Amino acid sequence: MWIKILMLVLFFGVMVFIGLYCRRHSTDVNGFVLGGRSVGPWLTAFAYGTSYFSAVVFVGYAGQFGWKYGIATTWAGIGNAFIGSLLAWVVLGRRTRIMTQHLNSATMPQFFARRFDSKAMQIAASAITFLFLIPYTASLYNGLSRLFGMAFNIDYSICVVVMAVLTGIYVIAGGYMATAINDFIQGMIMIIGIIAVIVAVLKSQGGFLAALDGLSRVTDETVSTSPGVFASFFGPDPVNLLGVVILTSLGTWGLPQMVQKFYAIRNEKAVYTGTVISTIFAMIIAGGCYFLGGFGRLFADKVNIAADGYDSIIPAMLSGLPDILIAVVVILVLSASMSTLSSLVLASSSTLVLDFIKPRFVKDMKEKQQITLMRSLIVAFIAVSVIIAIVQYKSNVTFIAQLMGVSWGALAGAFLAPFLYGLYWKGTSKAACWVSFLFSTVFMILNMFFRASFPKLLQSPINAGAFCMIFGLIIVPIISAFTKKPDKALVDHAFACYEEKVLVPQKAALGQKE
Repeated sequence: MWIKILMLVLFFGVMVFIGLYCRRHSTDVNGFVLGGRSVGPWLTAFAYGTSYFSAVVFVGYAGQFGWKYGIATTWAGIGNAFIGSLLAWVVLGRRTRIMTQHLNSATMPQFFARRFDSKAMQIAASAITFLFLIPYTASLYNGLSRLFGMAFNIDYSICVVVMAVLTGIYVIAGGYMATAINDFIQGMIMIIGIIAVIVAVLKSQGGFLAALDGLSRVTDETVSTSPGVFASFFGPDPVNLLGVVILTSLGTWGLPQMVQKFYAIRNEKAVYTGTVISTIFAMIIAGGCYFLGGFGRLFADKVNIAADGYDSIIPAMLSGLPDILIAVVVILVLSASMSTLSSLVLASSSTLVLDFIKPRFVKDMKEKQQITLMRSLIVAFIAVSVIIAIVQYKSNVTFIAQLMGVSWGALAGAFLAPFLYGLYWKGTSKAACWVSFLFSTVFMILNMFFRASFPKLLQSPINAGAFCMIFGLIIVPIISAFTKKPDKALVDHAFACYEEKVLVPQKAALGQKE
């Protein structure tokens, strides 16, 4: 026990020290929200990856989808690495950095306002972000209860409050730079932790081949009558598995807290280096989490899905590990949760101040006032998320759990297509973006309240969210073709940044001598 406590104290101490050390980087809005747009490739890549993967993935998704789809759930991790990380960096990274700096936008709603000359879009986007990031923030605590109970026998409420307070301290003190540095440390812990856990769990089942053989012998006629289906290439339900891959992979392209990482990239080299690092990180963390969850049915004798839910699967798999490994797992889940929490509250507070309060109510707000207000809102957001998490845990309010489930689908469905086409296509119309905003938010809210009335395939919030993203990518160019064209001068100004001439060394670009 003293080893576990010592590791926790050391972990929290480092996080808080870095927050206080980074105060000098958060003296203005650009520094507090974006780290002065001077964050290097390693920090940016780890900030992206650790914001991507939280306790929701490690405890919730890995257990749930591993149980449903077996070893085939590893496809979700592969999708996260190559679609959610590699392609996201290649398609969005460089252009996002260039255009957002050119338009002087620090948040996604600000980008919409200046790219499409619409204050109304800025306010609507900030409202959607605020509405759906808060419940998503609360969901980060869900994976902690069983793990802390198993390791320390500490009440869940105390764990949540301590984690929230310490995260708040370093985010409030150091802003984005503190978050990025802590994300790097937390990311390294996550890598070491997930590798150690996978090795230990498979060893407890006789090794990889023995575990795979055991999984091939598992049968569940309520899922599939095919023998060995949970150890097969595509699992028992490839259609719904595809929905998981799309939502958890393509969804990052439209999440404000993820895309904002590209705003802070330092230079060209950081884009290429960050792409490689981020992809490898995602392959290890996401691939490892889902791969581990795929063996969940080997521990069926230790879990009661009907009574305890899918969140009990991963803790049951870990319960037999040595104490030192359990301590590593606790630090791993804390790292995953705190890194994502810091990213979400920073995105929420900056969006509310820069995209709603300042342009609508206090247009001449000074920079120091903006930072002070953001810090105050970070405290408020963390407090609200803690209250929601504790209320859900104590009373098992299903409404909150459902709201958490639709957050990704609503955010990514609303923003992905307008943002992507806004970066690449001059013909993207304001009306098309509004349709994407409204359709996805309304569709996901209706799915939450009237799920039984939806077609069977879309009753799952996962599939509904994936549908919204695909729908937006299809409908935005169609509506743009039949609605009022954007102002040519406005569009030319936005895209002029890509045509600016810059001098680079010969090693960075091939030249031609006359």
